[in-house]
Order: sequence, then C-alpha cells, then structure tokens
Amino acid sequence: MKTIGYLGLGIMGYGMTSNLIDKSGTTVYGFDPIPALRERFEKRGGKATADAAELYRACDIIFMCLPTNAIVKNTITDIMNTARPGTIIVDMGSTSPYVIKELHATAQKKGFHLLDSPVSGGETGANGGSLVIMSGGEKEVFEEVKPYLLMMGKSATYMGPSGCGSTAKIANNMMVGIHLLAMDEAYAFATKAGLDPKTLFDAIHGGFAQSAVMDLKVPKILSRDFSASARIAVHLKDVNNAMELAEHLGVEIPMTKIVKEQMDWMDAHGMIDEDQCALVKYYEDAMNVEVK
Repeated sequence: MKTIGYLGLGIMGYGMTSNLIDKSGTTVYGFDPIPALRERFEKRGGKATADAAELYRACDIIFMCLPTNAIVKNTITDIMNTARPGTIIVDMGSTSPYVIKELHATAQKKGFHLLDSPVSGGETGANGGSLVIMSGGEKEVFEEVKPYLLMMGKSATYMGPSGCGSTAKIANNMMVGIHLLAMDEAYAFATKAGLDPKTLFDAIHGGFAQSAVMDLKVPKILSRDFSASARIAVHLKDVNNAMELAEHLGVEIPMTKIVKEQMDWMDAHGMIDEDQCALVKYYEDAMNVEVK
C-alpha cells in the first residue's frame, strides 16, 4: 500500500484530504505552514507534521494544492532535493503550464514523476469528493495515481503530456470567469430595472441560463455572503496564466481580458480575497444598485 501525503490544508486541501482519510485505508500525512490548519487536519484523522521534509521522506505519492506558481516551483524543487527518487508528485493547483513543463523535465532527469492534475468544483466539490480532475504527464503514472484521484473527484481524465492538465484548467476557468461576469451583470441590470433578484433566480432556475456557477454563487450574493469558498485572487492567477499562454500562442482572448480587468478592479478596491461571487460589486458600483 502506498504512503500518501498532502501539502496545503486550506479550503480545498482540507476537503480533499478528508476524502483520502476516509477512503484510502492508509495513513495520510499532511503539512501546512499554518498551525491551526495542521491541528484541524489532525483532528480529522490525518497525521500532521510541522516539518515538510518529514512528509517528503515518508511518502510514495505527494499531492499538493498551493496558491502561487513560485510556491509550487520552490516546493517541488525541495521535494526533489529531499524525497526518494521514484516519488510521485501530483500538483492539484492552478499552476502555469510553463512552470509545470519546466519542473517535469527536471523531475524526469532526477528520477521523479510529476503530474499536473488541477481540479474544478470548488469547496463544495472538495468536501463532497465530487471534483472534476484534469491530468497531464505520463499516462502510466496517471493510471497508478487515478484510484486516489477518484477518492477526491467524481472524474479524473487524462488530458495528455505534461502541462495538458494545467491548460485544461485554464480553459475551464476562462469559461467560469466569463460566466461569472455575465451572471453578475445580468442580476445587477435586472435589479436596477426593478426586478426582485430572488424571484428572478427562481424564475430562470431550470431554464437555459441555469448553470452550476449560478446555482452556487447567486444564493451567496443574495445573502451578501462574500466569504471565500473560491477566492478571486486564485482565479486571477488562472486568468493571468491564460493571458500568458495566449501571448505565447499569438492569439487574442478579449472576453478573458475583460475578466482580468474586473478582477484587477477588485484588487485595487481591496476585495481580491473575497469569493468569486463578489465580482457583482463591480456592476453594483457601476449601476448604483445592490443585488439582495
């Protein structure tokens, strides 16, 4: 039986590790720099460590969900300097395909295996084990790890060589970002025009405009709950990765550019760490209205 570990025990990591603890039948090691998150993980049944190197040395498979490209790069470099060759590293965050490909090449030279396996489904999917997982890397490594991925997600799809999982995640979050803006604009517009937004939600729910984004985010907007289950800051990282890839490909992505402009506006107004649904505040400000 493989020994598994997880780096990053925040909103997404806690949900994913909870499913691994319940379903894997093995000890799940966990590390996070925040003591309270390690304590919560320990109470959930995991084996927390305050020393990441201990996890690196103990585990055959190391999963991670970390917030920035720089942290991912430094962490994977540390793993390759500490862990046993042959260790499988699975990045489940939204890391740039270019960073992943560079790390993958280094991993191959040093005898490690690296999969990019980002997820979609947010906190609800992480807690419920219903994430959608998109993986890039060697197919045989993906097949070895797939049983664990399916403990955390309802699907795990092999997308192709290294970087393909990250690229799929970029495409996914391009669509989510555009949908968020369309939804927020429509609800602010309708409220300004005199409609009750809750009645509007009930009326169009089940119609052609219904989506997972609307189902999850509109109730939060109506209750003015902008606590983060998916932070704008993390989504903006995906958007910036999309802009970088588009420049490399020599193509324009005008709708995603608008998403970036509005997320940058949220950053400038001190709201970058709020939930994605807080993007409605851009339209509320522009239209002088409040959706509730």
